[in-house]
Parts: sequence; structure tokens; C-alpha cells
Amino acid sequence: MRDEAVDPLTPAHYDVVIVGGGHAGAQAAIALRQEKFAGTIAIIGAEPELPYERPPLSKDYLSGDKVFDRLLIRPATFWAERDIAFILGERVVKVDATARTLNTDTGRQVGYGELIWATGGEPRRLSCDGHHLRGVHAIRTRADVDRLLGELSHAERIVVIGGGYIGLEAASALVKFGKAVTLVETLDRVLARVAGEALSRFYEQEHRAHGVRLLLASGVSCIEGDDSVRGVRLADDEILPADIVIVGIGIIPAIEPLAEAGAEVGNGVMVDAQCRTSLPHIYAIGDCAAHANRFASGGVIRLESVQNANDQAVVAARTIVGREASYDAVPWFWSNQYDLKLQTVGLSTGFDTAVLRGDPASRAFSVVYLRDGRVIAIDAVNAVKDYVQGRALVSNGVEASPADIADTTRPLKDLG
Repeated sequence: MRDEAVDPLTPAHYDVVIVGGGHAGAQAAIALRQEKFAGTIAIIGAEPELPYERPPLSKDYLSGDKVFDRLLIRPATFWAERDIAFILGERVVKVDATARTLNTDTGRQVGYGELIWATGGEPRRLSCDGHHLRGVHAIRTRADVDRLLGELSHAERIVVIGGGYIGLEAASALVKFGKAVTLVETLDRVLARVAGEALSRFYEQEHRAHGVRLLLASGVSCIEGDDSVRGVRLADDEILPADIVIVGIGIIPAIEPLAEAGAEVGNGVMVDAQCRTSLPHIYAIGDCAAHANRFASGGVIRLESVQNANDQAVVAARTIVGREASYDAVPWFWSNQYDLKLQTVGLSTGFDTAVLRGDPASRAFSVVYLRDGRVIAIDAVNAVKDYVQGRALVSNGVEASPADIADTTRPLKDLG
């Protein structure tokens, strides 16, 4: 749906324009109204839908456990009651930071007082041939999953490329349909970029037990087919027959218009603790925003999580209305696969010790990560109590011994 009250060729102006209709953009608009911001607000989104939750796309929506309406962040009446306008189905292609205007791919020009960039990213493509073939899919939007579901009834063999959260969640959903699922990961274990070996091996075992074929340390040479995909050729020349291929190897931040406007960029748009970019009156939040993070030892990172999107949105909104705000939230993530709920708090990157707490065979355990004797992250599998109590340990960088952590008779809260 587009905001039909505004002619596409007639310039419009809003006090705050939010580019991106995902979690970050939606929360920014909500937070502005919660902060009693009385000016005009518009959200410009490339998709035709009102803001919806994206994590369930590779989980509940793909598996059919949730209909789309249950994914909406708020119903249409919520936005109307708060006088938040939408321009949907249009993509911003140009930003003029001096004139404070932007242009969409329909020719529409919109002026802004303050601009919040919340575009997330586009699915990363393999550096090989075959992406154009029918049957090759990403999982980033509702339209992506709808296209996949439309082909699913005619497919038997599915190859998933990428052993991160998206790939594993997709595999766990698709194997439930009785499909022959093969997952290909270029590294020697799944979740290698975000977790320690104990968690990786546990999930590998679970997926194999559910019938997923895992090919680790396997590179992809190309995707083969004429008009439709027929298979995936690996680096060792083995060909995996495939009716559908899902590529889940991360995203590339959607920042080109800001970069062309002169914003400082790296692996995302660079922002300060108030989510301000290097351009005046322009903020960036969510998956596309690169920021210094104390939980990454002060390194500049992007966080692809709902938590980060929501927290940065609140910081930007408060800054716009003149309240003091600074982003310093402990990162957290989750993943649902089969009947397993993984909850992660903190960033395990750079850990020097991983402590197993509980028995993976029980399918309820935690892995606690330390660096220099201090807790930096926790992965909790079906262990909500460890996750909840462990947040304070991560947030405060509590010093704890591996023996005390491994002792399941001691609640984690007692270690703080």
C-alpha cells in the first residue's frame, strides 16, 4: 500500500522520515510517539506490507505454524491512531543531505527535518553462477518465503547453503515437510562464526538425527540448471541434485544512497553512541548501523538482531526529541529449531574458555564463554533460567571460575 494522499510527483515534507519498514523503523516511529513527539512522521518501505516480524520467516511462517497477520508488529489501526504515514512499495535511491530531501524509485521526492535510516540489508549472494535460476531462494522478506512455499509442493530435494541461523532454521522447517534436505557449510562446523564447538556439534547431531544431510568444509562451485535449478556443484565437483536451493550466507547492509550522499561507511553506516551518522540530521539504526560496542571489546560491529534494532531506535528517538540517550545494551539473540530454543546473551567472539554447564544429551544445557576469566557470553539451549540469570554476569563482566560455572547445583545468579 502506498500513501495515496501524496501524489508521487508532488514533493512532500515530514518532520521525521524513517527509511525502512522493519523492526528498527517501526520501533523508531513508536518510540517517537512515546516520547511525545508531535511532529509529522512517515515510514518509507520497499515492501508493500506494514511492518512485520522477520525472525519468524525462517521459523513459524515457513513451517506454516503462523499466518502472516500474526507477524504484524502492530495492526493498521495502531499506526493510523498515532498519525504515522506510510509510503510503501517504494525504495529510496537518493539522499541529498544538504537540501534534506530524498528520492524514491518512483520519482517521488520527500523532504525531511530528521532522517532515520533503518533499511537493514540485502541477502548476500554466492560468488558463482546460477543465482538467476528459478528455484534459487533467499529468506529475507515475506515475498521470499511466499515464493519458496509456492514451489515447495513440487520439490523433493532441497539444498541449503549456509550453516548459520537462517540456514539451520530453514533446514529444520523444511525437513518437517518430508523433503530430502542437504545443508552445505564452507567451514568445518555449523554456527562457527557465532558459537563455540560444543554448541556446533550439538546442533549438527540434532539435524542429522532429524534427517538433514550435513556437508561441512564444503565449498560451492556453482548452481546448475537451464531456466530452473537442477543441482549444486561443490568445489570437489560433486553435484547435489536439487529442486530448490536456499542461500543463507548473511546480508550486505543496504546503505548505498547514504554512502553516495557522503556518509562515513565501513561494514555498514558508521554511527556514534546516539546513532548519528557523519551527516547532519541523519541517523542509522538496526542491521545497517556499524557502531563501537563494549561487548565486542570496543570494536566496531553490526548487530543483526531485533534487540539491537529496537534499542537503537529508542536511542535515536530520544536524541531527536532532545533527551540524553546512549546505546549500551547487552546483545541478545534467539533461534528456534525443532523443539530446541537457543537463547544467547553477549558476544562470544574472542573467548579463551568455553565451559559446558549441563549435559547436551539431556537437550537442556548452557555454554558459558569467558575471556581473561570474565563472563562475556552465554548460549542457553532449553535453559531459560541460565539465560535469564546469566544476563547480569555478561553485562557486568563478572569474574567466575570454570568449576563454579559448571556446577549445575549452583544458580548462575549466585556467581555475581
